[in-house]
Amino acid sequence: MDEAAIPPGAPHDRLTLIAVPIREQNHLPYVIGVLGAWRDLEEGGLRYLEEDQRVLTMVAAIMEQSIKFRRLVTRDRERLMEETCQALHSVSETAVDDCRLRDQPIKGIIGDSPAIKAVTAQIRKVARTNTPVLLRGESGTGKELFAKAVRALSDRRDRPFVKINCTALSQSLLESELFGRERVSFTGAIAQKKGRFELADTGTLFLDEIGEIGPEFQAKLLRSLQEGEFERVGGAKTLKVDVRLVTATNRDLEAAVARGDFRADPYFRICVVPIVLPPLRERLEDVPRSARVFIDRFNAQNGMEKRMTPAAMAAHARYQFPGNVRELENCVSRVAALSSGSEIDKRELACMQGTCLSAELWRMQSGDRSPIGGLGAVRMPLPVIDSGAGQRPPVPPAPPGFGEPASPTAFAPPATPASPTTDESDDTGDERARLIDAMERAGWVQAKAARLLGLTPRQIGYALRKHGIELRKFWQALCARAGDRPISAGPSSKRRAGQGGGPRAARRGQPAPASRLAHPECRVSDALSARYARVGW
Repeated sequence: MDEAAIPPGAPHDRLTLIAVPIREQNHLPYVIGVLGAWRDLEEGGLRYLEEDQRVLTMVAAIMEQSIKFRRLVTRDRERLMEETCQALHSVSETAVDDCRLRDQPIKGIIGDSPAIKAVTAQIRKVARTNTPVLLRGESGTGKELFAKAVRALSDRRDRPFVKINCTALSQSLLESELFGRERVSFTGAIAQKKGRFELADTGTLFLDEIGEIGPEFQAKLLRSLQEGEFERVGGAKTLKVDVRLVTATNRDLEAAVARGDFRADPYFRICVVPIVLPPLRERLEDVPRSARVFIDRFNAQNGMEKRMTPAAMAAHARYQFPGNVRELENCVSRVAALSSGSEIDKRELACMQGTCLSAELWRMQSGDRSPIGGLGAVRMPLPVIDSGAGQRPPVPPAPPGFGEPASPTAFAPPATPASPTTDESDDTGDERARLIDAMERAGWVQAKAARLLGLTPRQIGYALRKHGIELRKFWQALCARAGDRPISAGPSSKRRAGQGGGPRAARRGQPAPASRLAHPECRVSDALSARYARVGW
């Protein structure tokens, strides 16, 4: 081999290059790359050449599959992006009518703030197409109401509108509800049943809380979302439907995709036109009008004539409403039901009396531990996957003194300091006492003690070795908890000393010595003594 071809830094020139091709598809002559490795022929390296070639061939096959998969995902994403661009382009062609559309309210949607007008204008534009819509927003922002508006403003307004809450059913029942089932497909299926996809044919299907379905069912849903084809549970016939898909979620799907909780392929299929619904605290100018609508609805349902004073309306407008429109409606209904007169004053509001539990909920609102879905702390951004740091929640640190060593050298006994401080000795004693207490409460089972201390069994084992604590048997732990100190010698040592038989002696017909149970320093209760006497202790 030419010296120029030898890799730099090689100790000698007795090297051989092993190379295998990487093809675009199997059994095709088109090569997109070469995978190679150098083998040292010194010290019998020649006999490993065939094994090296097999290993490289397997690695090349894995790389071919990975490249093929990435190309398919990229092609699918580009196609979806192209569909999105076409939908947005068709929407932009109607820009002349935007001003007129913004001023026209949609039936059932209350509000004339700029934020709600922008959302209704998007709904009007997208409703005329068949593009999938993803409604994003906190709990109580009216996602189902906007889904009905999409259907009412589309050409499918006279066709079926089928809705299903994905969190209300288990994964197995959700599959049967969406795809249907054949007769005797499982126990209890005595008749054929059509699924929601089939019932919504030529109409609109609304999947609420789409972010809560599991990864396994997400894979089953892909084909239906993309091609509109599916098979009933227990059936082999492929059915095809024409469905307008509208989905909704209050989860941060981008963070879920980055964590691996939500698959990327269904995300790109449902997130074609995302519409972010503003929370009520970002459009407080709509609160008085919404409150008047809710008080009128309460009067119509209960045959009353309640009304709010301007001061009560102003107090409502200053509240943050973590539960959004749903909380506002509940607040209006509560104060109307509890008020004594026909006029509702500011002093009768729960937030003014200090009895509003939603205020406590708002104070608890913080980042990842948000009690209202995780989207209330900040305004939710548009769908952008961030693969950088900060996506995964931090792992809580282990209690001090019980962590695993950072390197193998940490297992070595620590060097004795010249003059140890009193604080270090006290900390070591406290750690040892906590560890012994947990082991005794767990019956000297390391796995149970680890659960009590919030550690792993490996960390418990390291801590036992660190503090020089000797493991005890279960019967010794019982004696230690019942008496003053445990028996130092086990059954095996007593048999070697000729002092007893133990369980094996009992199985051979020899009675166990009574001295082991009548030991003056092992004061176990009579019930335990009789129990262990029966098993030969």
